[in-house]
Amino acid sequence: VQLQASGGGSVQAADSLRLSCVAYGPAFSRYSMTWFRQVPGKDREIVAGISDSSARTYYGDFVKGRFTISRDNAKNMGALQMNNLEPEDTAVYYCAADVQKFYGTSWSNAAQYSNWGRGTLVTVSS
Repeated sequence: VQLQASGGGSVQAADSLRLSCVAYGPAFSRYSMTWFRQVPGKDREIVAGISDSSARTYYGDFVKGRFTISRDNAKNMGALQMNNLEPEDTAVYYCAADVQKFYGTSWSNAAQYSNWGRGTLVTVSS
């Protein structure tokens, strides 16, 4: 499956953004989907993941209830609603997908994901 992320931009602290990830290819409904982010000089870190049926979600510790991951398999799309953004959220955000089922901390291992979209830049100013 090919992934295309969009929705990044420049916002002020406390603003909101909604990132979208469109999947091209068959059987998107079989894939776990996850958002990662990366800043220069650091490893990619998990933001949020959602299982194929949306039954399970996982969030990075820093999210603290500010972000919500969702998906619409009928539209081959996933989304990340980000509220109350902070300057520390500035990063390139990537969507990733894999047919594996993830549980607990296994969500956060970027090497487990076979499909990646190009990133979308989010810049949050104070």
